[in-house]
Amino acid sequence: MADHHGLDDAGRLAISQAVHQAETGSAGEIVTIISEQSDRYQDVALWWAAGVAIIALAVLALFPDFFVAKLAWLTDSWSEISIAEALELALIVAGLKFVGIRLLLQWMRLRLWLTPRIVKANRVRGRAIRYFKVGAERRTAGKTGILIYLSIHERMAEIVADEAIVAKVDPSVWGEAMTKLVGHARQGQIADGMIAAVGDVGAILASHFPRSDDDANELPDRVIEL
Repeated sequence: MADHHGLDDAGRLAISQAVHQAETGSAGEIVTIISEQSDRYQDVALWWAAGVAIIALAVLALFPDFFVAKLAWLTDSWSEISIAEALELALIVAGLKFVGIRLLLQWMRLRLWLTPRIVKANRVRGRAIRYFKVGAERRTAGKTGILIYLSIHERMAEIVADEAIVAKVDPSVWGEAMTKLVGHARQGQIADGMIAAVGDVGAILASHFPRSDDDANELPDRVIEL
């Protein structure tokens, strides 16, 4: 039975075997991480709520007579609305808009949809780099560790490589591996996507860093799920 990452035990085993197979042909060490999402985007929700509140205030400022008339009707007042009452109206409207949008954006799917793609890409990239620094950077003798990272809810992937790999391999060559990974992930085929990406990365590493006879497995082959 698959869990919330869309992986079952067979899928986990298949990814580990793909990593082991890819590493038999090169001195590279591949780490695979699958994360549900890379950020909660709470700041994005706050910006949307604040933006809607400001727009509400701007509308009040542009059409004051309409809203003052409405307030007079609601309060059944025959007298002219004071400045204090008008400001109170503005504060109430802005506050209700802010709270309403903030509560609405508790729905994570909507929050993700309203988050600009560039923001999501930066957060995914930043999270991948942090995980790489903790789990793979300079943890191999030849500085040949590489991380394949998938963030499911953002439907984005990143590949982060160690110093020796960066010095020899142009980052653009990882594009096809990431395309395969994201393409399969969008169809719910997480294991197949990761296996395809591992295969491509392994082939590239083998051409630049052939495996030596005394090469040791320095990083775990199992997929890490977060």
